[in-house]
Amino acid sequence: MSDENPTLVVGVPGETFPGERRVALVPATVRLLTKAGLAVSVEVGAGLQAGFPDAEYTEAGATLVEDRSALFAASDVIVKVRDFGGNLQGFRDDLDLLRDGQIVVAMCDPLSEPQAIQEAAVKNVTIFSLEMVPRITRAQSMDVLSSMATIAGYKAVLLAADTLPRMFPMLMTAAGTVKPARVFIIGVGVAGLQAIATAKRLGAVVQAYDLRPAVREQVESLGGRFVELELDADDSESSGGYARQMDDAFYQKQRELMTRVVAENDVVITTAAIPGKAAPILVTAEMVAGMSAGSVIVDLAAERGGNCELTQPGETVVEQGVTILGPLNLATEIPYHGSEMYARNIVSFLKNLIEDGKFRSADDDEIIRETCVAQGGEVVHPRLRDLLELPPLESPAPEPEPELAEVPASPESTEPTGETNA
Repeated sequence: MSDENPTLVVGVPGETFPGERRVALVPATVRLLTKAGLAVSVEVGAGLQAGFPDAEYTEAGATLVEDRSALFAASDVIVKVRDFGGNLQGFRDDLDLLRDGQIVVAMCDPLSEPQAIQEAAVKNVTIFSLEMVPRITRAQSMDVLSSMATIAGYKAVLLAADTLPRMFPMLMTAAGTVKPARVFIIGVGVAGLQAIATAKRLGAVVQAYDLRPAVREQVESLGGRFVELELDADDSESSGGYARQMDDAFYQKQRELMTRVVAENDVVITTAAIPGKAAPILVTAEMVAGMSAGSVIVDLAAERGGNCELTQPGETVVEQGVTILGPLNLATEIPYHGSEMYARNIVSFLKNLIEDGKFRSADDDEIIRETCVAQGGEVVHPRLRDLLELPPLESPAPEPEPELAEVPASPESTEPTGETNA
């Protein structure tokens, strides 16, 4: 780039959310960004917990920065895994480090914590929340919810297999035949499909249920059996491709029909979450009481309160011999591949956002428009403004054009050596 068009700097700070082991960019994706004409700065140690040592970042072309405030000051774009509503304490610790016109790209949980976006907006930063990526074909490579759900679905089955007091596959042994475990997946989104595939690979007999009958083919293609319940669920999906919350009467009827199916299975994995809403109760205490002792429930909606009535988020509960797991932030339990997938999503998003060294306007692109939640000192996303009871904006938010800062000379920084997420 010419002197009139300075190189944009992408900064990667270490994550501050408790227990978070992922990192927003991995060395392989640093290379992709530097080849696209961007510079990358990484906080020292940011990738260690995910399995990416500092030396790999410098080899990929990133600059290591020891001082967190220096990293923020030098970066035009900050990329994180969790920020703002997704990391309430951590974002406030970094709030004073943000500078006017800076861009932040992260998972921000804006629909659950819109006040956090409003609190950060006053810093005059432009915030892109990756959970808001529209589910359109062109945006698939940026879909962090799908990437992280893939990991959660896989890990949920491993947790269940480790907890269940029996093996998953059928075995023919000299001591007799070992019957296969029976696994029931509730919710056939990305996490559910990965759970079906993983449970089948481990040898279980798998059943699955979803509000949308159209997913039957996907379930059967993975070797599972689709469970049909006589329910009217024609309006179960929103225009953005996400699950829609149904009314109480619907969920009551669903629970009644599902009681028998739950009782037949050794493992139940629930995945039903509504963005910005409490998770619907799909497995009642009465259903749990009908399960055999030793059975296991893994509730992937625990962060939203849980699909099981007895779930305690972040804890393991045993009720009448049934173990109920309520894992939180499950994707961080596989930080290496979780970081790789997330980093690829980040790179795809940045390549769409930045063109010829400049930031594109939200007016130019649906993906940019739908993910932009704060800009020009205001919360700009219509859904968040509704949640905050703010009036509609009269005119579009201004195009983000942050002032570029020179990378400060610092004895803690190392010089770049050449090159740098599902």
